[in-house]
Amino acid sequence: MEIASNRVASIHYTLTNDEGQVIDRSPEAQPLSYLHGAGNIVPGLERALEGKSAGDTFNVDVTPEEGYGQRNDGLIQTVPREAFQGVDSINPGMQFRAQTDNGPLVVTVVEVDDAQVKIDGNHPLAGQTLHFAIEVANVREASEQEKQVGHVEMPEAAG
Repeated sequence: MEIASNRVASIHYTLTNDEGQVIDRSPEAQPLSYLHGAGNIVPGLERALEGKSAGDTFNVDVTPEEGYGQRNDGLIQTVPREAFQGVDSINPGMQFRAQTDNGPLVVTVVEVDDAQVKIDGNHPLAGQTLHFAIEVANVREASEQEKQVGHVEMPEAAG
């Protein structure tokens, strides 16, 4: 069966940057399962997976435009330390969910001093070409429930 819209694809992947450093990978015994055509993975990878079948292996390079977008300096700003009321310790690298005019946005703390916090709303991989090594583990028809909710329904943990 080929990967196509409204089918669940399960893939093993290794994601590296331009220097060949591993950024992310699927756990060995647990491939990533997603509903194809529902926008659950970056567009460039989804397009490359179209038509592939279980057992296929390939590499794909996804440009920033087809991945997490170009970096947008407008998403970097400095806010007063008071905006983080109730948070005792703020350190670079911490992430927070901010409510914006365009909806929720995950921001990463870049710099901190006593009065201000510099935050970055860009995705950490924005502006980077993504290098994927892919192995398609399985392809199946999506359930009606999965089609309705737009993502793969994970089985509940036993116990």
